Amino acid sequence: MNPFEDESSTYRVLVNDERQYSLWPASIKVPAGWSVVVDGATRKVCLDYIDQHWIDMRPQSLREAMERGA
Repeated sequence: MNPFEDESSTYRVLVNDERQYSLWPASIKVPAGWSVVVDGATRKVCLDYIDQHWIDMRPQSLREAMERGA
């Protein structure tokens, strides 16, 4: 079974410096460059968190560049 799609597993929500989010199985080590913002939750709770907080899919650096007119 794919550990990213197991409804009975425990998950984390990760975020990187570009303010991009990821659903991550709690049983797998957090990769370098990512921080945990939700830990030990159901898959649904984590996906709901991502839906509520990842409003703009563009990387942070692109958003900032566009705001500067670059």
